Amino acid sequence: MPKITFIGAGSTVFAKNVLGDVLHTPALQGFEIALFDINPERLADSETMLNHIKNTCGSTCTITAYSDRKEALRGAKYVVNAIQVGGYDPCTITDFEIPKKYGLRQTIADTVGIGGIFRNLRTIPVMLDFAKDMQEVCPDALFLNYTNPMAVLTNVMNTHGGIQTVGLCHSVQVCVDHLFHDLGMETTGVKSKIAGINHMAWLLEVSKDGVDLYPEIKRRARERQKDKHHDMVRYEMMLNFGYYITESSEHNAEYHPYFIKKNYPELIERFNIPLDEYPRRCIEQIDNWKKLKAELVNNPELQHKRTHEYASYIFEAIESNVPFKIGGNVMNTGLITNLPKEACVEVSCLVDRNGVTPTFVGDLPPQCAALNRTNINTQLLTIEAAITGKREHIYHAAMLDPHTSAELSMDDIRAMCDDLIEAHGDWLPAYK
Repeated sequence: MPKITFIGAGSTVFAKNVLGDVLHTPALQGFEIALFDINPERLADSETMLNHIKNTCGSTCTITAYSDRKEALRGAKYVVNAIQVGGYDPCTITDFEIPKKYGLRQTIADTVGIGGIFRNLRTIPVMLDFAKDMQEVCPDALFLNYTNPMAVLTNVMNTHGGIQTVGLCHSVQVCVDHLFHDLGMETTGVKSKIAGINHMAWLLEVSKDGVDLYPEIKRRARERQKDKHHDMVRYEMMLNFGYYITESSEHNAEYHPYFIKKNYPELIERFNIPLDEYPRRCIEQIDNWKKLKAELVNNPELQHKRTHEYASYIFEAIESNVPFKIGGNVMNTGLITNLPKEACVEVSCLVDRNGVTPTFVGDLPPQCAALNRTNINTQLLTIEAAITGKREHIYHAAMLDPHTSAELSMDDIRAMCDDLIEAHGDWLPAYK
């Protein structure tokens, strides 16, 4: 029986979307869906919920919850990863509160920035443990990574884990639709091309019937910037650098040195930047879980409609050999020619029986590549720190981060990193 393993299955809502989609996909019937999570209560909740969906849709898949990770992985053809190491309490709290003592404010802190660096440092060892298990029990499995920080973790699994990995993010899927909806433009018949790095990929081309739509997009964006709205950072970046970015304004506010500045507090108001946004979301999700549990876990009549999550479509394309296009995070094997070969990039990929085949992009516009490289620098030094165990590389990663380096001195960056290492305690390996 072919097997799909979901690690982090206690993420019940996300498991519903990804695995509920699998249960509804004809080409995937008869698969075993193996669930694993370190939280047995949430694991049981997800198992119950998925059995409800299985019963209401008449799927022939088998759903099994495992207490042993290696057994959950054994023989898997596909592995889906959706873990968060350290959770909101204590690790996300630590990622936000210690930098605040140094005057460094963040919005999401899950990609780059000081929060992204430490989220990586505590997640990479766990991911490499997954890779070690997979090398033993399912070395040929395709690993779908949904966990942030996307670029670094996908890079590590490919280059240091030896596991075929593609990273998947929603930002490419929704980019054009959200932009056009906000500007009151119609998406029917629109062609687009997107490439870059995760959370900072670029809408390189956007046209309809051979007409470039960027002049009209920018005209409407300039008008939109006259009033407060949710996407002011991305519009400001587009109007200054020429291209729209895939990920949200709250994310991009902390990827660049231009927006969150203690010496220019008026920028927070001007660009409508939600500081401490991710902790707010975490608290809201925790508070909402009781209601969601009643709707998802305690409801034997639970229905599910197939979502736009890529996972089931990837599995279906491989199983049926009917091609499907995704935006995937993959290693830069000459795909984007003015970004480092060591980087993980986000490009269009064709999926069929041959697996995930990335497409060639060539050079990005020079200013876009330059902005990408500022984030890639920190990503690669974070990997260097995790693989070598050298504390100096943690400092290097932080000193090269655009937002951190724009706000703090090198002495303060070192001191902040030391405080974060101490506060994380056993969530991190020892750094020499």
